Amino acid sequence: MRPERRHAAGAAIGLALLLWISAPGPTRAEPSAGFAAAGLSGIRVDVQPLLAQGAGAQALALRDDLTAALRAEFADRLGGPGPVLVVRIKGLSINPYAGGEGGRGRFGGGGQTDYLDGDALLVGRRGEVLARHPQLSATPASSGGAWYDPESERRRVAAIAGHYAGWLRRALPRD
Repeated sequence: MRPERRHAAGAAIGLALLLWISAPGPTRAEPSAGFAAAGLSGIRVDVQPLLAQGAGAQALALRDDLTAALRAEFADRLGGPGPVLVVRIKGLSINPYAGGEGGRGRFGGGGQTDYLDGDALLVGRRGEVLARHPQLSATPASSGGAWYDPESERRRVAAIAGHYAGWLRRALPRD
């Protein structure tokens, strides 16, 4: 890996960690006692805000990728009578990426990071929000492989969905 790419990747990871650390933690309307014992009764991904913004097929692909990634991450917590995990996606930014050489700034250019912004909600049986966790994920635009490959953008959506699910697993309380 070229030094410029290592610096850019390090900067993106640093930014993601800084945003994650400085983001407010889960807020609770009432205690979610029994979450670990009861497990999750289901997982839903809501991309309506993206559809309203005209994201169309990309929003639907993200919904499918994120649902699969969340099911894999929370497999050991699924199948109980507990709350439903609802992830409401508010924003997806898949920035133009053309190889990352040159560009502006010290790290080889701006705008070479993809972002996924959403809220994870633990929703009880009566529709009450038991816990809320806002989360912003950032991945390098190069996560989809070669920029000239027609499938690159699709792989970038899958990569950021997996990243989001992995960090959400770490962030949500077990009890």
